[in-house]
Amino acid sequence: MFHFDRRIEFQNKDNDILTVGELLVDMISDDYNDDHESDSYRKFFGGSPSNIAMNVKKLGVNSLVASAVGEDGLGTFLINHLKSANIDTQCVQRVDYSTSMVLVNKSKGTPIPTFYREADYHLAYTPEIENAIAKSKVVHFSCWPISRTPVRETVEKVMAVARKNNLLVGFDPNYHPMIWQKGENGVEYVKKIISKVDIVKPSEDDAERIFGKDSHQNQMQKFLDLGAKLVIMTLGKDGALVSNGQETLQFDSLATEIVDTTGAGDAFWSGFYTALIKGKMIRDALELGFAVSAFKLQHTGAVVDLPKLEDLQGQYHL
Repeated sequence: MFHFDRRIEFQNKDNDILTVGELLVDMISDDYNDDHESDSYRKFFGGSPSNIAMNVKKLGVNSLVASAVGEDGLGTFLINHLKSANIDTQCVQRVDYSTSMVLVNKSKGTPIPTFYREADYHLAYTPEIENAIAKSKVVHFSCWPISRTPVRETVEKVMAVARKNNLLVGFDPNYHPMIWQKGENGVEYVKKIISKVDIVKPSEDDAERIFGKDSHQNQMQKFLDLGAKLVIMTLGKDGALVSNGQETLQFDSLATEIVDTTGAGDAFWSGFYTALIKGKMIRDALELGFAVSAFKLQHTGAVVDLPKLEDLQGQYHL
């Protein structure tokens, strides 16, 4: 069990976090409009696991990304962003498919995405990825890669090797039926995955899409019953609830200004992981995760110019 007032002890490894999954372009509208009626969009670095890798590097720990992009200009745009952040791209594969993209409305609430997928779900399991697992402390992935084959098989191998190497495994259960293979019961597959990971961070919407409507406490208990060891349920402006199966904590939102919610969840993961790796107790790491998310909400795009974690700690008086 994860005790809130204890630290997680990590082995001494060269890399801190390996994120596995989508590396893609977020096309975000210039205007606030839920119906995609904006005439202008701007491209941003995107993909939940890749956002986390970029963020934690800015916050002060090391990261690697395992993903696939196309042999096109958008793929080069994404790889160059990783290189500019001094992130090794040895696990980013170039494949003969178009780089994946998501059209997103700029939003102060929940963004409404439209998905265009090709290259991302052709990530293969390679010796480079196996080596990256062996030298990392944390592996993180989301629902996006497990929603399609062949990348699903890659993620399953990553999870198995990560467990053998005693890595901390984090999973974002951001299930959405639009990204899933047609004709398949994605919800049941997601439920099976939860038993193989340590930490999950569903939003209210994620939990409802997986389990249907219920109280927050009941939703968290369902994740725990499936095998998750720590459940972090984000509640938007109402903060979050966190349970380790024996104790439940409530956190208020630290956000004072919301410009764009794209990537707010990724920002939380980034601050939380970075704080854990830096030796913070779980309770304090959660607070720092919410601080990073609050900072990101003041800017457009999923990856913003984050300060070091210690500077944010002072800014939010944590």
